[in-house]
Amino acid sequence: MNLKTCFLLLCAFCWVYASVYAQGNVVMVPAEGYMITQTKQVNQFFRRFNGEETPAGQRLYPTDRQFRDPNLRRGYLPEMFDLQNPSLNDPFRRRFMNYVVEGHPPAFLDFHGGKWFAEVQTRFLWQGREETLILFMELEEETIGSKWVISQAYFPPFDPLFQATPSEDAPGLFLHPLSHELDFMNLAKALKNREQVSAYAADSFKPDHLSLVLYEIRKGNLTFVTVNNVKFHIFQLPGWYMELKQFNYDGTNRGWLISQLTEVPPGQESTIRNFIYRR
Repeated sequence: MNLKTCFLLLCAFCWVYASVYAQGNVVMVPAEGYMITQTKQVNQFFRRFNGEETPAGQRLYPTDRQFRDPNLRRGYLPEMFDLQNPSLNDPFRRRFMNYVVEGHPPAFLDFHGGKWFAEVQTRFLWQGREETLILFMELEEETIGSKWVISQAYFPPFDPLFQATPSEDAPGLFLHPLSHELDFMNLAKALKNREQVSAYAADSFKPDHLSLVLYEIRKGNLTFVTVNNVKFHIFQLPGWYMELKQFNYDGTNRGWLISQLTEVPPGQESTIRNFIYRR
């Protein structure tokens, strides 16, 4: 093999072209290996989704001619899905992309726009063993800048503590409406059975895992070990819910990708949120 042939093979190896489709035309997006093709950061996912970054990775600003250009977005969007997920089939993806790019107005993501949060799966040491603890993180705006805060938590070992189990010989556990005439002395009997104590709470009561988690950490009973994985839940696009996860597939379809996509009927967003929060 001569020197010229080796050079040509080396060029072909170093320059990978990711083919993406825009309005039936093939657009070639050059990439030096996979480092340019993959979306390496969440911030970068937002920029590429919006068309605020060139294929070479240069940031675009409102004064730039290509800023949020529809053709640029059509080039990026097909590669921003987990293409190994069978539920994200071609017609469904195309319908979503048409909504995003061709909608009136087009749909964009706003990093500081709220209505998105992180789900962080962690491991904590509790009662001598490691347990999974889910922390939900949200961006909180400050006078200058912003910060991530823990908004909610879910710790499976706490669930049994809030499950009322009335005895078989009683139709229900309750405090008589005339209990006040007895100075509520019947609380002594009601609160004696620890396993059934939550039955006397108001119907509107919802266990707050985060308060208990922070209390147990302060008491030294919960000790952080590590973070297992992170994903993001995005509700910014009207009528849609989007989940974002990081993948390390071989090839160009890797990095931070849309792992789940669901159409949200009016009034159903709270149902999806409750499912995510394990309520």
